[in-house]
Amino acid sequence: MSNMKSVYGQAKDNYTLKVRLKSGILVAWFVILTFICLLPIYILIINATRSSTEIANGISFIPGKSLFQNFNTLFHNVNYNTVYNVGIGYKNSFTITGFATVFTVFFSAMTAYGIHVYDFKLKEISYTIILLVMMVPVQVTSAGFVNFMLKLGLTDTYWPLIIPAIAAPAVVYFMRSYMKSSFPLDIVEAARIDGCNEFRTFISIAIPMMKPAIAVQAIFAFIASWNNFYTPNMILISSRFKQKTLPMMISAVQASDKFTDYGAIYLAIALSILPIVTVYILLSRFIIAGVALGGVKE
Repeated sequence: MSNMKSVYGQAKDNYTLKVRLKSGILVAWFVILTFICLLPIYILIINATRSSTEIANGISFIPGKSLFQNFNTLFHNVNYNTVYNVGIGYKNSFTITGFATVFTVFFSAMTAYGIHVYDFKLKEISYTIILLVMMVPVQVTSAGFVNFMLKLGLTDTYWPLIIPAIAAPAVVYFMRSYMKSSFPLDIVEAARIDGCNEFRTFISIAIPMMKPAIAVQAIFAFIASWNNFYTPNMILISSRFKQKTLPMMISAVQASDKFTDYGAIYLAIALSILPIVTVYILLSRFIIAGVALGGVKE
């Protein structure tokens, strides 16, 4: 009996050792990945505090002393002011990105909800068409899109940059996949029995249950719209300064030979990623809550 206990105890110790070793390897791997992901952002922020001469001498992990000088160059230099204004850039980019993100998430969630909850004849065909549209690159349809906007007279406006965000096949695919695993149809039936109409069921029940998926897709949609340079550059044909988005302004700063102050350029880029980091921090708690909820089994 004592031999059996010792064998069992040894097997238990070996299993515990394997689990700890595996956990240690995973933690080390994730720390390395985190370091690799955050290193470029850290270098960007450090370079924003250094002078152009210091940046030309090589990489440094220690902050410089030229942050205020770079601010002064970026905001008060006449050459920079002709192509870059962070206030105008933020206003235009937030206008486009805010509406586009809300439209993308809301209508994609509604589409995924309709496909998941309702049974109709063309259900699978409709979903297949959505997936096929997802595989068509934007560059393939860009010429026709611009021509269509010209005929409608919508060029040099923000509408072509906001309204098409309603159709987001990739987000619909993700939302439906999430709902298939985490949204039981019994809840919808219970709401109908209680007299709740279909739209109220979606708003009051489906949306709260989809918060983790919505938070993830809101982050991706915000980043994609905020960093979008290709489509605004095609639609805003006249390139009026007051209409330009922040990526368009940064592109103008980087492309011109007149701007050789790398510290100011790095500062402009750092200011452009600040909203993305802020949005991620605000929405990350919903992602963590969703992961914790999914890890609990009844």
